[in-house]
Amino acid sequence: MHDHPWQEEFPAAITVTDAEGIIIEMNRKSTETFASSGGKNLIGKNILDCHPAAAQEKIQAIAQNKKANIYTIQKGAFKKLIYQTPYFKNGKYAGLVEISFEIPEVISHFNRD
Repeated sequence: MHDHPWQEEFPAAITVTDAEGIIIEMNRKSTETFASSGGKNLIGKNILDCHPAAAQEKIQAIAQNKKANIYTIQKGAFKKLIYQTPYFKNGKYAGLVEISFEIPEVISHFNRD
């Protein structure tokens, strides 16, 4: 048994909700990223309450369509990749995982065909 889960020091923000959109897990980077919004105190809150209307619609679409929402953003000097995806337990929708991490302005791309 691990007494210090790997995701705690993983260099990306990982936020997990249950099927109703309630935040159930946040790793250290996630709590740091969202510190101004409450950090770890966001656990137990609905993820929709943490986003503006347009983002709420996208989050609801993930739950309804069971498909990922993947995009990049720019915040100041930092460019980030946001990966929001549903997860399942025994084939049933169980919630949403959002992984957010910084990416370089220029990133290598390899075609493996």
